[in-house]
Amino acid sequence: MLLSLEDLTVQVPGTARPLLDSVTLTVAEGEVVGLVGESGSGKSTTAKAALGLLPTGADFSGSVRVDGTDVLGLRGEALRAHRADTVAMIHQDPRATLNPVRRIGDFLVERGATKERAVELLAAVGLSDPEQRVRQRPHELSGGMLQRVVIAGALAARPRLLLADEATSALDVTTQAEILAQLRTAREEQGAGLLFITHDLHLAAAYCDRVYVMYAGRVVEERTAQALFTTPAHPYTQGLLTCTPTLGDTHPLTPIPGRPPSLADTFPGCPFAPRCGEAEEQCETWSPEPVFLEEGGSAACRHVVGRRSAGRNGWAQRTTASEPKDKVSHK
Repeated sequence: MLLSLEDLTVQVPGTARPLLDSVTLTVAEGEVVGLVGESGSGKSTTAKAALGLLPTGADFSGSVRVDGTDVLGLRGEALRAHRADTVAMIHQDPRATLNPVRRIGDFLVERGATKERAVELLAAVGLSDPEQRVRQRPHELSGGMLQRVVIAGALAARPRLLLADEATSALDVTTQAEILAQLRTAREEQGAGLLFITHDLHLAAAYCDRVYVMYAGRVVEERTAQALFTTPAHPYTQGLLTCTPTLGDTHPLTPIPGRPPSLADTFPGCPFAPRCGEAEEQCETWSPEPVFLEEGGSAACRHVVGRRSAGRNGWAQRTTASEPKDKVSHK
């Protein structure tokens, strides 16, 4: 397995509950795995764990392995080599990644590309006149162009694992489709695995092979994309879908009541119980463990025990039918 998190728990001083609570997640070679959930659910912390980036002073247990290597056990030069050669992260804001006073070519060379390969990478991600772009500075390029540069930098060392943290959320639809096509090419040509963090459920349904849903630092559901978006099992997943607009959908949008818990909140039972329309008294004291579903995947909810998952049938079909074809097809 290319990426494997096993029962990863991360606790920082001064908080009542963990940032991550027994998170188990895998990404296989050549696989696109989605990670969705509200802000503060633990998605970015989960991705950064693959780089060995945990908060200063944090206590942790469990394991993080990339291509068989224990990432949390790496130190010094070994950790730097791991971040440079094995794993690459693409952030939401490219301007936070690029040095505003350095040329684009310098950025790519720092990430392992030769000057000739820097030009090739910029051409590969769809930038016109790449020979000129390597001599330019970030302020001379648009946001979409800068995101292409950051992706080129992530691909420079031919990493085994790509981590995309909301990498397309600030882009227009056309540019987004082009960026996803470049990531797909990297997966196909390099055999890279991709952990794709997004708030866009339409995009996750169209682009990912499997999807993990996180809430309050826990994985509450893991399914294939098709299964999760046609028959969501966990009430939280169902809630996310019912408040997600779809082109041509006449279903009323129903927001999830309440708010996600803060790190100061504690709960002896299910963390979603205060917001869940199916919650019963037992939910307030029974901490849910993942339940394997007969149609595949799992959900951490006592209500799925002994029954098939049920949800907003047809959501994924309506979603993919409304998306541009070049944005959906990836196999």
